Amino acid sequence: MIKNYVLLLFIASLFFLSSKGYAQNFTGNFSENQKIEALSIYPNPVSNNRQYVNITTRFNKTKQIEFFNVIGKKIYATVLNGKELNISNLAKGVYFLKITENNITETRKLVIK
Repeated sequence: MIKNYVLLLFIASLFFLSSKGYAQNFTGNFSENQKIEALSIYPNPVSNNRQYVNITTRFNKTKQIEFFNVIGKKIYATVLNGKELNISNLAKGVYFLKITENNITETRKLVIK
């Protein structure tokens, strides 16, 4: 009986040691803490009768915008050069916007009522 506990303890310790000891270390230029400076989406939530939402950042460079529904399916993608994003083709609901500007990506939620 004690052999079983010792064996189980040995296997569990190997599992925990291997998960920490062999984790991948990424040393490239990518930083998980990078964020798009001063990213703002307004109004949010937005009423269904509005045609546009404003997406602004500190530098207001060209942005790639991808829309995903709540189950993660990509439903729309566009490039935004200004601030106004046309949402007239979207139905009421919750969407996740993947916004990329200057090789930095952030995800935000957009609610259309």
